Amino acid sequence: MKNQTLLILAILAMIVSACGTSPAAAAADATSIPTVVADDTVIAEGRVEPIQYAEIAFNASGAIGEVLVKEGQFVKKGDLLIRLGNESDTNYTAAQVELVNAQRAWDDLVNSRGADFAQAVIDLKDAKEASDRAYQYLVYLQNDKRVPQTESRRVLTNTPYGYQYEIKTKSFTGPAPKDWIVEAENDLALKKAKLEQAQLVYDRLKDGPDSDQLPLLEARLNAAKAGVAAFSVIAPFDGVVAELNARTGSSINAGEIAVTIADISNWTVITTDVTEIDVVKLKVGQPVTVKLDAIPGAALKGEVLSIGQGYTENQGDIVYKVTILLKDKDTAMRWGMTAVVTFE
Repeated sequence: MKNQTLLILAILAMIVSACGTSPAAAAADATSIPTVVADDTVIAEGRVEPIQYAEIAFNASGAIGEVLVKEGQFVKKGDLLIRLGNESDTNYTAAQVELVNAQRAWDDLVNSRGADFAQAVIDLKDAKEASDRAYQYLVYLQNDKRVPQTESRRVLTNTPYGYQYEIKTKSFTGPAPKDWIVEAENDLALKKAKLEQAQLVYDRLKDGPDSDQLPLLEARLNAAKAGVAAFSVIAPFDGVVAELNARTGSSINAGEIAVTIADISNWTVITTDVTEIDVVKLKVGQPVTVKLDAIPGAALKGEVLSIGQGYTENQGDIVYKVTILLKDKDTAMRWGMTAVVTFE
């Protein structure tokens, strides 16, 4: 019992002591607890890629006739990189011949328009002038009462050689004879018909070659170009030969990648682990800092170029691709280097 009494007294003493704590002491205890601030910074991993690249394949199978580039070489848009086949390849020769013939047929049709159209312009001008003159002459005959005319008569005249017939002509003015007007009307109708024909020819030629033949020849030319292009690999843009999988004399199949061209005038970083939790915190144009594992100390500035709409699954996480456009670059940068991206 004594022990229970002592325990109760001790508890009461503790309660009294707690109630007696001053407000200032309580405030001091409260301020001693540190405030925790949430950090919304998003950090992601990624890999370096050129601003654009192209993996180029042949559209035909065969033996490689010539390789004109090597890895690391800079090329210009339109440069011939690799050629499939050779002069002894009948398919290659046939494609070249068809291209020459298709181009000649196209040129003949297009160039013929020049001379024909020039003549059509002249003919239309002449036909208009002739029609105008015929119309003005008819109006003149129909309305003018003082049309110059002549009248000829055969007269029997006494001459030193006896009586003979002579033609005497008399000039006068007056209304045009009816047969003159009829003749002028017929002439005007003829001139109008010629004008209409000249106008039809002009209208047909003014917009270019024969509208029926042109699409056919254009389709033939495009097909011929595609046929020759199937034997060649052309650089689609300025860049560097990043990878070359072709060797002169070796065989290659249609669709097999022969060469990869990369435009390294600028670089991007493609993230690999931005989750659905973090992607909602990002926006296009947002500044970032990129650090490359292979180049310690280099901090490259950039910004968010695009945020993918599609997703992939990575070890149970929903991951979105974010593309970073770098504003800075380092001469030591290479395609595929790993990077750490800090979104600011």
